[in-house]
Amino acid sequence: MESIKFGTSGWRAVVADEFTVRNIRIVCQGIAQYLRQQKIAQQGILIGYDARFLGEHFAKVVAEVMAAHGIPCLLCNRDTPTPTISYHILARKLAGGINISASHNPPEYNGIKFTPSWGGPALPETTKAIELRILPLLHGEFIKWIPWERAKAEGMVRNFDPQTDYLKGLQQLVDQDRLRNGRIRVVFDPLYGTTRNYLDEFLRQSGAKLAVLHHWRDPYFGGLRPEPTDETLKDLQETVRTERANLGLATDGDGDRFGVVDADGTYVQANHILAVLLDYLIKSRQWSGAVARSVATTHLIDSVAAHHGLSVHETPVGFKFIAELLSKGEVVFGGEESAGLSIQGHVPEKDGILAGALVAEMVAFTGKTIQELLSDLFQRVGGLYSQRTDLTTGESMEDQIKHVVEHPPATFAGAEVSKVNKMDGCKLLLSDGSWFLIRPSGTEPVVRCYGEAKTPERLKDIMQAGQGLLHSRNR
Repeated sequence: MESIKFGTSGWRAVVADEFTVRNIRIVCQGIAQYLRQQKIAQQGILIGYDARFLGEHFAKVVAEVMAAHGIPCLLCNRDTPTPTISYHILARKLAGGINISASHNPPEYNGIKFTPSWGGPALPETTKAIELRILPLLHGEFIKWIPWERAKAEGMVRNFDPQTDYLKGLQQLVDQDRLRNGRIRVVFDPLYGTTRNYLDEFLRQSGAKLAVLHHWRDPYFGGLRPEPTDETLKDLQETVRTERANLGLATDGDGDRFGVVDADGTYVQANHILAVLLDYLIKSRQWSGAVARSVATTHLIDSVAAHHGLSVHETPVGFKFIAELLSKGEVVFGGEESAGLSIQGHVPEKDGILAGALVAEMVAFTGKTIQELLSDLFQRVGGLYSQRTDLTTGESMEDQIKHVVEHPPATFAGAEVSKVNKMDGCKLLLSDGSWFLIRPSGTEPVVRCYGEAKTPERLKDIMQAGQGLLHSRNR
């Protein structure tokens, strides 16, 4: 293996292929050396893992490396959501956290998410510094670790229960009285992942009537990838309909992404959830200032913000860029189309548990369905419809993306290209308010195509034109 690279959210690889004990030790030694160089290693580190195969074992491997480098470890007592780890890094002023997780990737993957002391995903300058330390380790430099039993005996590792304090923290952000008074019926699907006894426990404490699906650990995630989408939430959609619930909520494998199903069983895309929730929170919390979204996220957020007099920051894809703005207090809300959300006063990390709780509060307080709230929002600020398509990457596709970035068209889908945004990939903004974006994924070997328009029909035209743009040189 010539190199190990961190993507949009950590390092991920297939178990027993590149994700091996040796490579875990190498990555963790790079992190340990980075923390020691920052002179914060003595503050200790929190280690967690998600519900994937051998998570506990890999977490112990992490602790063996950290202990060998004199870094005290708190080891979570069960699979733990990524945002919960961020919460405790800040609350306990730790040097950082490592979560053994591949988030929403398929079951054969695992990964390492490193969270620095400021509580958000590692920024590019941090991951580059760690990658430089990894290189000599890959090519024979000594890897230092001590056996697990010795690390325990020397007091370098302590077990840790992260759930209780994290849920107490949510109480400061979600209006439980509104939830209690709304008396809503919720169906929750953790997709066999880490949020079992997190979101469901919080909703129970808040008085919601609850039914729960897939509430056990399954490293195979029921044969599906642990990502809350229209395809993976069929059981949730059917249960919401048959139980006549007000709402269905889901989270991904490590709890940082959300999924929402409306009262009639309709899956509601993340872009629309972000917009209606932002509108509700601005009104209910009297927010002012600015919000943030990624370049691939709906411009409906811009419309909502403008309607209420807030400004918008646009960032590259990757919640770490939004997280940095949240950490600095420059925005009150951050969201991305891949179902990531956080708010001021919380961790600078996307949190599917918080998102689900806030959506439940909104539905309970307004007494409306998500689609009713969305219809009302469209009437006030105008409607927008968005879509993302993932294409398998290859050498010809990579060449085509490079060509589009370097030579963007003057017209696209029958409209003039009024602006080209090369912040992350190539985004074509059109004269009719539509847009199309193409960029390589930072977590998977795919190319992502995004589009948005004022009508579903126009959106179809945009996405078809995007396919044509990609394949034009190969005809």
